[in-house]
Amino acid sequence: MPISFQRCPALVAYLTCGDPDLATTREIILAAIDAGAEVIELGVPFSDPLADGPVIQRASERALRHGTTLEQVLKLAAEVRQRSQAGLIIFSYLNPILRMGLSKFCATAEAAGVDGALVTDLPVEEAGEYLREMYARRLAPVFLAAPTSTDVRLRQIAKVSRGFVYAVSRTGVTGARKQLPEDAQDLVKRLRRVTKLPIAVGFGISTPEQFAAVGRFADAAVVGSAIVETIERNPGREPQAVAEFVKRLSAVSHQAVRRNRLTHG
Repeated sequence: MPISFQRCPALVAYLTCGDPDLATTREIILAAIDAGAEVIELGVPFSDPLADGPVIQRASERALRHGTTLEQVLKLAAEVRQRSQAGLIIFSYLNPILRMGLSKFCATAEAAGVDGALVTDLPVEEAGEYLREMYARRLAPVFLAAPTSTDVRLRQIAKVSRGFVYAVSRTGVTGARKQLPEDAQDLVKRLRRVTKLPIAVGFGISTPEQFAAVGRFADAAVVGSAIVETIERNPGREPQAVAEFVKRLSAVSHQAVRRNRLTHG
C-alpha cells in the first residue's frame, strides 16, 4: 500500500524493536498509532549504530541482549499489519539485511505488509541491486538527504525514492535538540525543487513546539530519540507513556494549524 500523510505535519514515529521486549514493542506501536502516528519506523537493533546517539544506542543494546533479529522485526511488522493500516517502514543498517539476503528480505517484507525500508548506511550511489529488489516487491526505498548533500545527489535521491524523502535536519547523530536547525528549512526548499514526494524532517525533534514548527515547511516530522527515551523512562507503562507523548505532539500542532487558518482566513 502507498505511504500517505493525512495531517500536517504527519508524525513518523521511530522505535527500536525489542526494547524492552518484542511483545511490549507491539503494544507501543499500536498505542502510538491510536494516538496519531501515521508511519512507524521499525528500528532493527544493530551492534554498531554509528548514526545514532546514546539514547538509541542504549535501546539497541537492550534489544540485542534479548536476541532481537531482523526476522523477528519482520514478524512483528506482520502482526501489526493485521491490526492497523498505518505506514510501516523497516529502519535498518545494511549488515542485517545482507546477512538475511536482499531478495529474502524484500520478499519477507512484502509478505509481512511492510511499505518500505530505510537503510541508513546505504548510499544511493551503491544501491542498484537493493533498488531492483525493492521495486520488484513494490516496496518504497526511503533515503536520507542531508544539508551537506549536493544538488546532484539530491536529484539522485529524488529519482529513486518512493513514499517520502527523509530530510536530515542537521549533520551528526540522532538525538533530541533544544532548537531546530535553520539547515532543515533550507534543505526542504532544495528538495522541493527536485521532487513532488512528501518530505519528512528528522534528527533532533523532541518537543511539541519543534514538531509544530516543522509543519510550517515540511509534510511530516520524524521523532525517534524522544520516543525511545520515553520508553526507557517509563518501565511497566511504556505504551501509555508513548501514547501520552504522541498526543502532546499532535495537540500543539493542531492548535498551530488552527491559529494559522484563523490568521490567514
